[in-house]
Amino acid sequence: MTAPLDPRPPTEGALALDTFELTKRFGSFTALDGVSMQVPAGSVHALLGENGAGKSTLVKCVAGYHPPEHGAVLIDGREQDIASPIVARALGIGMVYQHFTLAPGMTVAENLLLAGGRTPALIDWARERKALAEFLTTTPFTLDLDATPAQLAAGEKQKLELLKQLYLKPRLLILDEPTSVLTPQEADEVLAFVRAVARRGECTVLMITHKFREVMAYADGVTVLRRGRKVHGVGVPDTTPAELAQAMIGETAGGSARAPAHGEPVARTPVPADAPVALQVQGLDALGDRGTLAVQGLSLAVKAGEILGIAGVSGNGQRELVEALVGQRPRLAGMVRVGGVPYGAKRHENRLLKLRALPEEPLRSASVAELSVAQNMALRDFDQPPLRRGGWLRFGAWKERARAWITEYGIKTRGENAPIGSLSGGNVQRAVLARELAGDVNVLIAANPVFGLDFAAVAEIHARLLQVRERGGAVLLISEDLDELIELADRIAVMSEGRIVFETPAADVDRHTIGAHMGGGADHGHAQPLPEAA
Repeated sequence: MTAPLDPRPPTEGALALDTFELTKRFGSFTALDGVSMQVPAGSVHALLGENGAGKSTLVKCVAGYHPPEHGAVLIDGREQDIASPIVARALGIGMVYQHFTLAPGMTVAENLLLAGGRTPALIDWARERKALAEFLTTTPFTLDLDATPAQLAAGEKQKLELLKQLYLKPRLLILDEPTSVLTPQEADEVLAFVRAVARRGECTVLMITHKFREVMAYADGVTVLRRGRKVHGVGVPDTTPAELAQAMIGETAGGSARAPAHGEPVARTPVPADAPVALQVQGLDALGDRGTLAVQGLSLAVKAGEILGIAGVSGNGQRELVEALVGQRPRLAGMVRVGGVPYGAKRHENRLLKLRALPEEPLRSASVAELSVAQNMALRDFDQPPLRRGGWLRFGAWKERARAWITEYGIKTRGENAPIGSLSGGNVQRAVLARELAGDVNVLIAANPVFGLDFAAVAEIHARLLQVRERGGAVLLISEDLDELIELADRIAVMSEGRIVFETPAADVDRHTIGAHMGGGADHGHAQPLPEAA
């Protein structure tokens, strides 16, 4: 007599994940449409696709957040009803989210224990700390168990999020944009580590990413989603970044979309040696939210027709620098000049000196969610002709211009009267970009302008930034994506601890040198300073 099969899944070791015709709807909208995917046990599998392609919906179905209307999730060949994240955890599924989920008032040790969800009323801290210390010896990451998240750099927080899951020994580890706040060295360190864990058969890794370099370097297989459907699935050795990009956007190489950034500079006319300085910052100091100096003695200069890229790990003063430049944060010291004229970041100065800004999180920092698309597009010049005549605001002119910009920039909206808060992130970015790039632009300050956007939106916004440069405008581009800076910038400067610590022509960039300065591990005393304006 044959013994019955044990219905209980294993509790350790990498699992095999399959989805079969997985379908998920939200009302009349089909977010996931019959997606079948195979992820072998012990492999690293990448999930690619534009925003809205269904990537997050797919992994949330696997992780128990969204019950599918149709199809199945199979673990080691067995169909599983993953009705909640608790069920997913019991099956050995862990997820590291793009945004931090740390308890800010707790220590690293407490965050690690809290992740398990079974914390006893009385904790034997001597035993737990010993276990945690032993666990950390098995990883390449060193964190102070007594530190709180507020004391950690962004890269250390990302590592702690990963450690929270690895401490629970997941059989499937889902990573959502795991390297978005890491230096190149840290990104390689993290991805090499999780790949090694997968190679040892301890867990399977499913990774959402927008970075083709990460896919080609660390993944075994890749699935591409487009508009909720699987359009491509292949082993990484059998594909190329160009092929993956074509699958993502559904256009051939001869189509209108540009190839994605691969860290190769775009061909452009060189910056003339005698080009005038359009933006000059000298000795700038600004406080951070905690009352300490976030920007310290910072100086830089950007010439007309030049893009200066500012690299750095999140949290090193970049946000405060942008806010101090555009008038959203007081300056303690220093001078800012635009076209040689002192600039105090007043609204009338922006108009006269033709300085524009594309800040990070435009829905929060550059628009009013409750106002319409047309009203947001008029925020900069609503009181100027032709939007105002005499003492009267011409709302018809606002709407007429908004309709033209909606068409020109391909903004997907119900119309110019729709609240801008109802638009997707990429379309909010396009709407703000239309407003900021109207007319002549002498200086454009752009902060992480494509963060979290899909491939098509990235290509379009990059093209707009280059247009400003080619028309003689100066662009200060602050980005945490080194590939983006290498592709677009003429020069790259590194910002660390509120200061500019290194600068190099983009054509001569060395990733590891840049990464060392970004991580604070280089000798900043020998950094090449940014040239001062004549």
